[in-house]
Amino acid sequence: MKKINWDAIFKTLEKWREDLCAANLGAADPSVTTVAEKYRHDPWAVLVSTILSLRTKDEVTLVTSKRLLEKASTPEQLHVMKNEKIEKLIYPAGFYRNKTASLKKIAAILLEQYNGQVPQSIEELLNLPGVGRKTANLVLVEAYDKDALCVDIHVHRISNRMGWLESKNPDKTEMVLREIMPVKYWKRLNYLLVLYGQRLCRPLSPFCSSCVITKFCARNGVGRSR
Repeated sequence: MKKINWDAIFKTLEKWREDLCAANLGAADPSVTTVAEKYRHDPWAVLVSTILSLRTKDEVTLVTSKRLLEKASTPEQLHVMKNEKIEKLIYPAGFYRNKTASLKKIAAILLEQYNGQVPQSIEELLNLPGVGRKTANLVLVEAYDKDALCVDIHVHRISNRMGWLESKNPDKTEMVLREIMPVKYWKRLNYLLVLYGQRLCRPLSPFCSSCVITKFCARNGVGRSR
């Protein structure tokens, strides 16, 4: 396998993000990162916004997370809230009824087993209803500043496209990245590649002519590009 120049790749991506922010070209961070910063990386706020973000656009996640957290800033407050009210607050987040049910169950578990606190281990987080590896890892990174690899569809797609690995699903991509990527880059991977995937490295017809890391890219699976 060809040696991957992680230092150069991350330095280039960070510079691209900084330039984007400086040019004031819209929100520069994924919705969960934005919510985490707004609520001072409160674990409950991060967990709620991460669950709401699943199959939901960033702009919807931001609005619905704010609405819900204003009324239910703790598991206790959400636990006593009626399902109908929660559904109304988080609509039109994708699968809002299922997410309401999961949040109610999670609030009950946190109160019964964790004294109202969000656990700090991936094993315990994965035992919560509606929490998969992406959600668990994102909570560890954004709420607890732990070294974790959050792999969503953007990270999965770009990792394969770059030629870093070959995998069929995000969970497998995470496991391979854990073996080949230096730990110091784990926490930065998601917020950089989510933004890059939204702006340039799109699923269909990516903007390869504007790519800042094109010299490092194998362009695996790329047919038509712009």
